[in-house]
Amino acid sequence: MTNQPVLADGTLTRTFEMRFTSTPRGARLARRLAAHRLDAWGIPYGTRPHDETVLVLGELTANAVRHGHVPGRDFHLLLHVTAPCGTVRIEVADSRGERTPPEPEELRAPDGEDTGGRGLLLVAALAERWGWHPRPGGPGKTVWAECPSVG
Repeated sequence: MTNQPVLADGTLTRTFEMRFTSTPRGARLARRLAAHRLDAWGIPYGTRPHDETVLVLGELTANAVRHGHVPGRDFHLLLHVTAPCGTVRIEVADSRGERTPPEPEELRAPDGEDTGGRGLLLVAALAERWGWHPRPGGPGKTVWAECPSVG
């Protein structure tokens, strides 16, 4: 679902939101649809803002599948851009509230032999801000990040 309402001051907002199956295929589809949407909104393929936003979104959706999966439940993606503020907000909500990410200031690099644990470090490096909160209106959590839409 998408919409492009114009605010009272003439600012254009763009929103894309959709539920996806909590599977690797669902995460891949979310990433591809978001990449296409960003391009259509004027954040073109191959630019730093596009590529970094899609990378952050890919990490958040992969984490929702890996750490937030509840059988029979989907994850929800919200992508929001308000022009001309220069920020893309990504929100990924899953149904698993007992498995929460660390607070941004508590992130630690994994040991050299660990095979995972680097996704949120990547998000922290590329996003202007990120965090999480309990999912409004239901069980689970929402992990969000804000990325620059201009380079």
